[in-house]
Amino acid sequence: MIAIIMVSIFVMMMIVVGFWGMKKTATLNDFFLGGRNIGPFVSAFAYGTTYFSAVIFIGFAGQFGWKYGLNVLWIALGNAFIGSFLAWMFLGRRTRVMSQNLNAMTMPEFLHTRYDGKYIKIIAAVLIFMFLLPYSASVFKGLGYLFEVSFNISFDSALLIIMTITGIYLILGGYFAVTVTDFIQGFIMLVGAVAMTVILTAKAGGLEQAFQTVSLNYYKHVYSVAKPDYILLASLIFMTSFGVWGMPQMIQKFYAVKNEKVIKIAAWTTFLFAAVITTCAYYTGALTHVFFDAPIMSAAGKPQFDQMIPQLLATYLPEVLVAFILLLILSASMSTISSLILVSASSVSIDLYKGKINPNISGKDSVVMMRFLSGVFIAISYFIARYEFSFIVTLMSLSWGVIAGAFLAPYIYGLYWKRTTLWGAKIGMISGVTTAIVLFYAMGPAKSPFSASMAMIIPFFVIPAVSMFTPKINKRILVKAFKNI
Repeated sequence: MIAIIMVSIFVMMMIVVGFWGMKKTATLNDFFLGGRNIGPFVSAFAYGTTYFSAVIFIGFAGQFGWKYGLNVLWIALGNAFIGSFLAWMFLGRRTRVMSQNLNAMTMPEFLHTRYDGKYIKIIAAVLIFMFLLPYSASVFKGLGYLFEVSFNISFDSALLIIMTITGIYLILGGYFAVTVTDFIQGFIMLVGAVAMTVILTAKAGGLEQAFQTVSLNYYKHVYSVAKPDYILLASLIFMTSFGVWGMPQMIQKFYAVKNEKVIKIAAWTTFLFAAVITTCAYYTGALTHVFFDAPIMSAAGKPQFDQMIPQLLATYLPEVLVAFILLLILSASMSTISSLILVSASSVSIDLYKGKINPNISGKDSVVMMRFLSGVFIAISYFIARYEFSFIVTLMSLSWGVIAGAFLAPYIYGLYWKRTTLWGAKIGMISGVTTAIVLFYAMGPAKSPFSASMAMIIPFFVIPAVSMFTPKINKRILVKAFKNI
């Protein structure tokens, strides 16, 4: 009952924000970027809540907390310092200024205008559509199962409820509504994560005792049986920390900031937010060695790591806090979903339709199309999550490696190296996508963090090699792109 009341209040808040955002959304720039007028704290929370979804609290925390014990906190450090603070400091200002110079609102538009390429926008838009949409469906699916268990309703009904909530505030209010709701959701995440950590630490005998027990039991449970794969841990840190530097839904936050002066404030705010959220999540995962003697097993004898954190919380936390943690996970996931859907819709409405089919479409019609496609893509995500087509499941597993592999190197070279050529960027994108797919099938899904990491690294060598022997970018474009940088 408590959970139902809290979620109902949360839903009403999201609907109100959606209608408020609708009044502030008149142009395509308003709908997709909030008019490029988003302040530092709201931008920071939008970045952080998009970064961390239910996956970190349920999937990653349970699985890797058990497999690596307290070493899992290295992921938290990487995500907070590299994925959050350095991302803002290294990419934020240049992205804001250059995207303004080039009048680019999306990753495909940025690549198109920066490299003066005829087909690079289409390639980028198709990749975003193919791989980010299934990614959003996977988040829908996780939330659906969580609602099914928590409220004792069918999986289908849970999906429809979540889809409706997300659709209302996203379709009505666009990016402005997303950022405002992210700000609210960010505070929910912070309070819930800290409260969860404090209570579980007390149940474990205090911080010092908890660390000692985790270390001792980790050796007995895992290390003495089979030495963990620390190359996989390093790959996971690299993938989740550097991968966000090339993810379109994350880069969008840099486009939308009010001005370059807010970057430092946003960087420190995001760092603190990420440090709290990731430390609490992964530390809770390590605490499974205090409260469990072995992983939860399925009837087939396979570890069910996704069930460990929910069972831990349900067993050791009071009902009110369990309800609040449910709200925390809902908040984290809905912010991620809304950003993914917004970027997916933009790949069709802005990059393909407006960019190639009908460049003269009016601003009002562009907003209508973005709203319509956001609704369509939410519905598509529902059907993907509901029916679990086998090839879609594969796309979900490949999504992070393919998107980061395709965009990370061309984007960073585009910001920092004037000598990068169109063919260098194109071949770099192809090498990243190819590496991600080939290694994924060669090594299997269990090694996907390593496959994704290699897909991100290889283009950094391919692009300069190809750029040395291919035609340079027109100087006029470079002057325009690098103005005031």
